[in-house]
Amino acid sequence: MTPPDDAPLYHPPVKRSVEIAGHKTSISLEPLFWAMLREAAEQEEAPINALVARIDAQRIASDTPPGLASAIRVWLVDRQAKRVAPPDDTV
Repeated sequence: MTPPDDAPLYHPPVKRSVEIAGHKTSISLEPLFWAMLREAAEQEEAPINALVARIDAQRIASDTPPGLASAIRVWLVDRQAKRVAPPDDTV
């Protein structure tokens, strides 16, 4: 995944508003992660707000909850790693 054509790969975080459980909050992510989040939402046929709410719930349930932006980045990287991981060929 690459950032949109008009965004450089290395770019400071961009702040955007999302709504989680009826509450607005802002999240700062690099354009690459915003693009990955949009792609994940499209593939899961879910609004970005719903996907962020799901990530937030998983984050809060963890033993050592990170910040929301960090949780989104980790969730996206984990999702990408699972998509490109070779199949387990152990017998």
